[in-house]
Amino acid sequence: MIRRRREPGGSSLGERFASGDESALGEVFDEFAGSMLAVALHLLSDRRLAEEAVQQAFVQAWRAAANFEPDRPFGPWLRSIVRRTAVDVWRRERRHDTRSIDEVAPGDLPSFEPPSIADAADVWAVRQAIEDLPPAARDVVRLAHVEHLTQPEIAERLGIPLGTVKSRTHSAYRQLAAALASTVEPL
Repeated sequence: MIRRRREPGGSSLGERFASGDESALGEVFDEFAGSMLAVALHLLSDRRLAEEAVQQAFVQAWRAAANFEPDRPFGPWLRSIVRRTAVDVWRRERRHDTRSIDEVAPGDLPSFEPPSIADAADVWAVRQAIEDLPPAARDVVRLAHVEHLTQPEIAERLGIPLGTVKSRTHSAYRQLAAALASTVEPL
């Protein structure tokens, strides 16, 4: 297993990687890029997007190198990172996927029936509940549901840690559920 390989100076590849040794990054890339690409290709079915996901995964791994535990195996850690980046790439691409109106089957077109009074009341209740959220929570909900950003993209846009985005999102959804529990009928 590669994590136990020792260099002449006595440091394992994991120790060198965690200490920021760029040659260790190259060795890790040479050893694991192929299996990471296989994971990304399985998830994305597009080689260009899969290669992009692998590249992003290595950037994230390198940024987190100081937190890497040298005794852990690289494979599972890197594969979990590439799975998350592949999902992010897929979401980004899906948001930008546009088709000509001629390519859409008639049954897939949205209906333009006017909303019922009950539906309009539900929409109003949801909008009001979002407006009543604290500004930080409201921003996260709007970026996620209006601009369709992923949590890492929201963190970058707002300049806050990803963990903060996750906790604000969780808190906002809890507040919305409580506010809407008595007003909006469940589906």
